[in-house]
Amino acid sequence: MADDASAHPDVLNATAQGQIKSIIERVERLEQEKSEIAEQIKEVFAEAKGNGFDVKVLRKVIRIRKQDRAKRMEEEAILDLYLSAIGEI
Repeated sequence: MADDASAHPDVLNATAQGQIKSIIERVERLEQEKSEIAEQIKEVFAEAKGNGFDVKVLRKVIRIRKQDRAKRMEEEAILDLYLSAIGEI
């Protein structure tokens, strides 16, 4: 790939080439960090499971906590209404 840039120096100037390289390297670093963080999260859930916690429920709690409280309450009310309508509650 580096050969392509040097083969076509008129396409991008040196500044643009440097910016592209910098962007790509930053994204690659962030992807590596994301991978490392995902592994750490996996380890925390494994620890939780080892302590007897239900990981599926923990994930749901985390997902719920990310939601806006008012929006979550509205969705829960609609869910209850629908479940009631079909005789589930």
